Amino acid sequence: MPDEPKTLDPAAQPAETTARPTGTTTAATAAGDPPAPERAAPARRRLLGLVALGLVLAALNLRPAITSLGALLEEVSEDLHMSGSVAGVLTSVPPLCFAVFGITAPRLARRFGPAAVVCAGMAAIFAGLVLRPFATGTAAFLAASALALMGIAVSNVLMPVIVKRYFPDRVGSMTGLYSMALALGTSIAAAATVPMTDALGGGWRLGLGVWAVLAALAVLPWIPFLRDRGGDTAPTAPPEAAPQAPAPQAPAPRITRSRTAWALGVFFGLQATGAYITMGWMPQIFRDAGVPATTAGVLLAVTMVMGVPLAFVIPRLATRMKNQGPIVVALGLCGLTGYTGLFLAPASGAWVWAVLLGVSNCSFPLALTMIGMRSRTGAGVVRLSAFAQSVGYLISIPGPLLVGVLYQHSGGWGLPVALMGGLMVPQMIVGTLAGRDRTVEDEC
Repeated sequence: MPDEPKTLDPAAQPAETTARPTGTTTAATAAGDPPAPERAAPARRRLLGLVALGLVLAALNLRPAITSLGALLEEVSEDLHMSGSVAGVLTSVPPLCFAVFGITAPRLARRFGPAAVVCAGMAAIFAGLVLRPFATGTAAFLAASALALMGIAVSNVLMPVIVKRYFPDRVGSMTGLYSMALALGTSIAAAATVPMTDALGGGWRLGLGVWAVLAALAVLPWIPFLRDRGGDTAPTAPPEAAPQAPAPQAPAPRITRSRTAWALGVFFGLQATGAYITMGWMPQIFRDAGVPATTAGVLLAVTMVMGVPLAFVIPRLATRMKNQGPIVVALGLCGLTGYTGLFLAPASGAWVWAVLLGVSNCSFPLALTMIGMRSRTGAGVVRLSAFAQSVGYLISIPGPLLVGVLYQHSGGWGLPVALMGGLMVPQMIVGTLAGRDRTVEDEC
């Protein structure tokens, strides 16, 4: 008799066949290929590695446009015939640009994706640094500087957003990483600009323009993300490798109703005031006290380089504390002591004051960390970052300008330094309020 047709009894099938609907066994697996999750893991690691590299290179470029100018401010002022007040305006341009252009970052990120906007920001920094050495007057110099600062502004705002999106479980460590890179770029530009200019045998134009090379490198890691219009997935990785899509979120909070957001904005503004006064004027303070120009640049570099290790440690410490107020106060007391020493003995204690002011300037990575901690949602972080940084930089605009005016009309640095020290007191107060264990959603 011919054999009867065999029935396809599922219970009689091999275990591999019945398990197939779960997706763990495929034809590729039978051929010896790893299952999709295993293939996706290396791709995701490559994706996150590219983002981390982009964050580091971007952070390295967020301050050289400013600190390289601070090291050569006297030469630039003389060549472009700037008065002390006009030079003060020049040192106020960075916070002005950060406030004006930073507030556009959330809208740009929603339309083009945060990574694509950072890529454009790095390109703007490159263009501004290339054009600035060719300026023949103050207006052209300011315009080229503003172009670079526009790129810095949007990148400033979006750094916490990218960290929150790609590294939600490592906010403290990744914030520390790019804050450390930011401090490193700041200090290298401050220390190397004058000696590098001398070694190249050029004037201030070459000394400022050379930093465009670093900006060009920072564009490259972000190019693959230009197609990432929505900012939800990465175009260069398979779907399994992309970060998990966020769960539906509650409507973004109305930040202006939050007292914590206002406290964080004011704290950001006061720490930015001190930072930009330091970056713009500290070399000149030391030079007027009799310190050689090269040494003055190195002193600024010492101030900036203090942020390299501390910018990595402080965010990690802050994320382990419910209340960041004690860190705020400790950093503020370092700043108050440093300004007091700068008032009483600027030359004899120069290295000590530079170190203390460098520690105090680490309020910046602390503020960035608190931005990520003071909201529960991604939408909240975007809005809080834009609000706090825009409000903060608006507050910081008069500081460098006022220091220039006081310096010109008082004939010395006593009054400006006293003002800088006095601002540390309200900074500690509002920073303590911003550091309380609450989120903006609780107040909106």
